[in-house]
Amino acid sequence: MMLGPKSGIVVAVAMLVASNLFMTFAWYWHLRLQKPGAANWPMYAIVLVSWLIALVEYVIAVPANRIGAESGLNVAQLKIIQEVITVTVFVPFMLLFMGEKWRWDYLWALLCMVGAVYFVNRARL
Repeated sequence: MMLGPKSGIVVAVAMLVASNLFMTFAWYWHLRLQKPGAANWPMYAIVLVSWLIALVEYVIAVPANRIGAESGLNVAQLKIIQEVITVTVFVPFMLLFMGEKWRWDYLWALLCMVGAVYFVNRARL
C-alpha cells in the first residue's frame, strides 16, 4: 500500500487500535464467565472462540505493522506505540466491560508509557 509517511502512520495506528480491541476481547472476554450467574463454558470452547477473535486481530495487526514500517517507523517505535494503545484500549475495557474499579495508578502507568513513546521517537522530533 503506497501512502505518504504521515498518512501511513495514521492508518497504521488506527489499524493497531482496531486490532487491539479484538485482541483484548480474545484474551479477557471469558473472565466474565467466571462471575456468579454466568454460563459455564468448557475450556476448549473458550480457547476456540478466543482463537477466532484473535485471527481477526492478526488480519488487522500484521498489515498495520507493515504499513507503519513502510511509513518509516522502526520495530521499537511500532512496539511502544502498540503498548500505549494496549493500555488506552484495556483500561476502558476493564472498567466498562469487566466492571473493575478505577485506580489512579492506571493513569500514571499510561503517562510512563507516553514517556516511552517520546524516547523511542526523540530522534524524529
